[in-house]
Amino acid sequence: MLQFWFPVVFWFSLSNPIPASFESAFVLTVKMLEKVEGFDMERVIEEFERVTKDAERIQRETLKRILEDNASAEYLLNLGLNGRTDPESFKAFVPLVTHQDLEPYINRILDGDDSSVLTGKPITIMSLSSGTTQGKPKYVPWNDELFDTTLQIYYTSFAFRNREFPINNGKALGFIYSSKQFRTKGGVLAGTATTNVFRNPGFRHTMKSIQSPFCSPEEVIFGADFHQSLYCHLLCGLIFREEVRLVSSTFAHSIVYAFRTFEQVWEELCVDIKEGVLNSKITVPSVRTAMSKLLKPDPELANLIHKKCMGLSNWYGLIPELFPNVKYVQGIMTGSMEPYLKKLRHYAGELPLLTSDYGSSEGWIGTNVKPTVPPELATYTVLPQIGYFEFIPLRELEGAMGDTNFLCMDPKPVGLTDVKVGEEYEIVITNPAGLYRYRLGDVVRVMGFHNSAPEIKFVRRSSLLLTINIDKNTEQDLQLAVEAASQLLAEEKLEVVDYTSHIDLSKDPGHYVIFWEINGEASEEVLGGCCNCLDKSFVDAGYTSSRKVNCIGALELRVVRRGTFQKILEHSLTLGAAGSQFKTPRCVGPTNTKVLQILNENVVKNYLSTAFN
Repeated sequence: MLQFWFPVVFWFSLSNPIPASFESAFVLTVKMLEKVEGFDMERVIEEFERVTKDAERIQRETLKRILEDNASAEYLLNLGLNGRTDPESFKAFVPLVTHQDLEPYINRILDGDDSSVLTGKPITIMSLSSGTTQGKPKYVPWNDELFDTTLQIYYTSFAFRNREFPINNGKALGFIYSSKQFRTKGGVLAGTATTNVFRNPGFRHTMKSIQSPFCSPEEVIFGADFHQSLYCHLLCGLIFREEVRLVSSTFAHSIVYAFRTFEQVWEELCVDIKEGVLNSKITVPSVRTAMSKLLKPDPELANLIHKKCMGLSNWYGLIPELFPNVKYVQGIMTGSMEPYLKKLRHYAGELPLLTSDYGSSEGWIGTNVKPTVPPELATYTVLPQIGYFEFIPLRELEGAMGDTNFLCMDPKPVGLTDVKVGEEYEIVITNPAGLYRYRLGDVVRVMGFHNSAPEIKFVRRSSLLLTINIDKNTEQDLQLAVEAASQLLAEEKLEVVDYTSHIDLSKDPGHYVIFWEINGEASEEVLGGCCNCLDKSFVDAGYTSSRKVNCIGALELRVVRRGTFQKILEHSLTLGAAGSQFKTPRCVGPTNTKVLQILNENVVKNYLSTAFN
């Protein structure tokens, strides 16, 4: 899944004039930043209402602006667009593309080509995707205009969120981590999208302007060691426990991971607070120096935290118990993050869970303007002024869904205002940073409209399919199967810590493999039952019929030892990912060899289903 969240916003490059066609939303955000302390929540909401009421016109003007700004780009000139800016010409001359189609151009930029390759102005920064889907990160162009859209979407979501849950002046306990930026051999600066945001000089100032500066000093956020930074985030949160108003991270997984860690280290944290001396395992000099300025001996606080932890039942309600003034917990909680909601609710108790905005390393898509809706039902309203959007009806792809080359088809997308409620679509995005008619690979369902802008729900990644024969099981199908089978574990007061899947074609017939990490020892009988339940829970007709005639072999459940998914996280960090950007791959393909190796080397038990015997 490509959902993404930036807990910060950027300023405009005011030296670059804004085209007249550029909607007043940008003018509004410029004015906001000129006097950022005087954030006008109602004015932001009014502007959102205005642009969504005339989404079709806004879309045409957004495309015109993007194409005018990039008219000199070699890519567009080679396609023969010749300065045209209308949607009809754009669709006639510019093909639908995937990342693979653009790689030759991106590689030239990475190698130091500073001409107008994809955009009118040279690209000087690249973002790295999480690498979840293919097992390796992708390079994605990034520029000032994408910073501008970050500004718009974040202020919009904050306005709606703060109207429902005003946080006043407080602090945010944000589990955020910045990986290192580096230079490519051609001199282009590269880093994860979150890193490119966090390292912006306006980061702290902006968070202060919306009354939610982070508890942790910059040295912790930019710390070289993920685990040391996590420990210090927890410590900072405890030090400022009375001031914490929200707990957040990019993904729900990061929040759950943080408090699972807290269960292991809380006594060490209490010792640090009691004695006023940082744990010796924190070895990064800049982090130790920054933390020493915050950490003072406080036996009273240490005893209070110790008492509260001892009084919890299986850590239920941990967050509000530790941070009594928290208003909500925030992060991306839809799509591949939904499996973590049960554990997150356990930690959050009665606190609201608010899912964040919807976007990707390639660009923003929509914002959550209904923060009171539970994450499972959350929708995202597409902002028509931040990019040009098209939607490929999924029914056009259904005939080729079993074909791994289905992305090479020539489907006919529809426009932003032409989508239909209840239908599913693959998103196509055109952004200001050189992606034109780019197939994002996300499948969404249109749930309704806010004025004339669609409200969409993320469904799945189009490429993440479990398929061997005529079966078509999605990431969501896998999630539902795991949820059903995990109910058997719950009877023994156990839970699935994390999971993934794999198609094993080493023997004929091929079969599904589900990897589980669980938080304790389950009986052979229960795990065998879980395996059968997983097999039976894939209700796709193609799967069940293929299983019955043995065209697909028995499903296999492989239980891995504790800490296996942490090793996968560690591997992701070595590839340059930021800890807060990590997403567990829900289907490990054959090219993701290292993750597959980690999983198989840590299998402690395996079971074959007898459900169709």
